[in-house]
Amino acid sequence: MMRTIGALVLREMATTYGRSAGGYFWAIIEPVAGIAFLSLIFSMAVRQPSLGTNFPLFYASGYLPFVMTLGTISKVAQSVRFSKPFMAYPCVTFLDAILARLVLAFLTNLIIIAIVIVGIMLIYSLPLWLDFANVLLSVCLGMLLAAGIGSLNCYLMTSFPIYEQLWSIATRPLFLMSGVFFTYDSMPPMAQNVLWYNPLVHQVGVMRQGLYPVYHGDYISVSYVLLVSLVTLFFGLLLLSRHFKQLMEA
Repeated sequence: MMRTIGALVLREMATTYGRSAGGYFWAIIEPVAGIAFLSLIFSMAVRQPSLGTNFPLFYASGYLPFVMTLGTISKVAQSVRFSKPFMAYPCVTFLDAILARLVLAFLTNLIIIAIVIVGIMLIYSLPLWLDFANVLLSVCLGMLLAAGIGSLNCYLMTSFPIYEQLWSIATRPLFLMSGVFFTYDSMPPMAQNVLWYNPLVHQVGVMRQGLYPVYHGDYISVSYVLLVSLVTLFFGLLLLSRHFKQLMEA
């Protein structure tokens, strides 16, 4: 199984980053450009961010975990379709394809977060402070959430093609509802009561605990994120295992 996953990871690296001229370079440039754009726009309208005094660091603490989790969900959801030719071999299963994408996403996300965050701190002469345990916890929560929702979406998108469009429409407001622009604490109580059930809000909060020593998110519930992840993962893998043959024939 480890050999199969390793081979699929190498294939993922070659097909995802090997075809573009910059390769991994573009994986770093994309979030940097997004953070720079957000910082420029909001610095014109607001004197200082909701947390701290540095716009790039604040938006990086929300933008990076949000974009990487949603991006990994999309990759996991397409894992069966992407690796379908290899699943004709008995030694390759849908679980291998999902794990390969998760492993590559996890390693890539850690590298990007380290480069972007440390780069911002050095460029703006900020104190080099990092709670690695919380940063790693945020990334792990994002990968587990992506594994759960992604595996469930893998079955739904492969079985019902229209669901892919519905998912794309439904997730667009999440950029505004996941605490990327503002902290959860600064939102009105009515909004807090609703947004608390968004697991991405908790993941972003854990990331900000890892980057801001003065930030303590009392609202954060790691157990809630784990519950959502494990429930969706259970049903996703159950549906994939029961209907795998039909998905391969689709």
